[in-house]
Amino acid sequence: MTRYLVGGAVRDALLGLPPGDRDHVVVGASVQQMLEAGYRQVGRDFPVFLHPQTREEHALARTERKSGRGYTGFMVHADPSVTLEDDLRRRDFTINAIARAEDGTLVDPFGGVRDLEARVLRHVGEAFVEDPLRVLRAARFMARFAPLGFTVAPDTLALMRQMADGGELATLVPERVWQELAKALRSASPAAFLRTLRAADALRAILPEVDALYGVPQRADYHPEIDSGLHCELVCDMAAQLAAGDDLVGYAALCHDLGKALTPADTLPRHLMHEQRGIAPTLAMSERLKVPAEHRELAVACCREHLNVHRIDELKAATVHELIARCDGFRKPARIDQLATVCEADARGRGGRSQAAYPQAAKLRRLQAAALAIRGDVIAATGVTGPAFGEALRKARIAAIAAA
Repeated sequence: MTRYLVGGAVRDALLGLPPGDRDHVVVGASVQQMLEAGYRQVGRDFPVFLHPQTREEHALARTERKSGRGYTGFMVHADPSVTLEDDLRRRDFTINAIARAEDGTLVDPFGGVRDLEARVLRHVGEAFVEDPLRVLRAARFMARFAPLGFTVAPDTLALMRQMADGGELATLVPERVWQELAKALRSASPAAFLRTLRAADALRAILPEVDALYGVPQRADYHPEIDSGLHCELVCDMAAQLAAGDDLVGYAALCHDLGKALTPADTLPRHLMHEQRGIAPTLAMSERLKVPAEHRELAVACCREHLNVHRIDELKAATVHELIARCDGFRKPARIDQLATVCEADARGRGGRSQAAYPQAAKLRRLQAAALAIRGDVIAATGVTGPAFGEALRKARIAAIAAA
């Protein structure tokens, strides 16, 4: 049997990026031979094994044939007769279909190295259209690689449009959509994820609440970029810059202005009450995608409170206390830090304002810290109990906020 390093480990090494998981494909071996060599089988749908020493994944070379609708409808064939090229042919993009032999030799039957050098994301073959998840994967790869200058090949984008128009995206289960979205939000440019899906006419099927923002105008004096969809893109990228790798902050940034799509046409380009209107679509999107509760709660808080944080200099101490309490910021202190980060991303995610100062974030954090410094045990030591204790703690925290 012959072993090759494949996929992302080869691609990222050629791009000079830090190595991630190392996956291997094994050619010319059977399940029995792998077990006899000490590998432990872990794959259910197809033969995947863990190396006895390194614990790295090793999969038998395999082919796939479409057998039904959606991304799960595949028949897998793996045996010693399957060649390395057969295995690489079933992969999604040419840059992921490069193998490295143990002596360092590259096996590149589909021109992946050439596409890496040209910074092009290109499908391997026509079988690309058989798996609708690949539309999302293309967008997610662009979220990671667009800052390196990557673009989607025109013929690949055409296939993605064909898949979107054919309704195949409706077969994707919410958990997989969220998985790809979360990875995109942890990447350098979540905006490229949105732009790629929109270019493929797929954003309206995947994230209709976000797609509805495009074409909705905002006041140019506050938003030089004018379009609400473009603002969403800028905010998502700014959030990725301020909180790199944090999909919790990223998701809240994505949702913060969803209410602008629901502004009555006769009030545009003003968006009165958009923070309240945005709660319903945020909840709807979170429910549909089965988003974790922590992400949903922060997104709703940011949607509801971001204008209050922007004008924190105008708020009374008691109002700041109520804001922190509404966000559960006394029980979960990190939430206020996250809210401050999303609000900074909102303020700086505007045309020409990426370097603008946002002192409100530091002020919100400072006022929360002052309130948290009030110790309940000190108040309890005075003999105050029951409802009176809660009121005394509230007043002490408000006084500390006022002093700060």
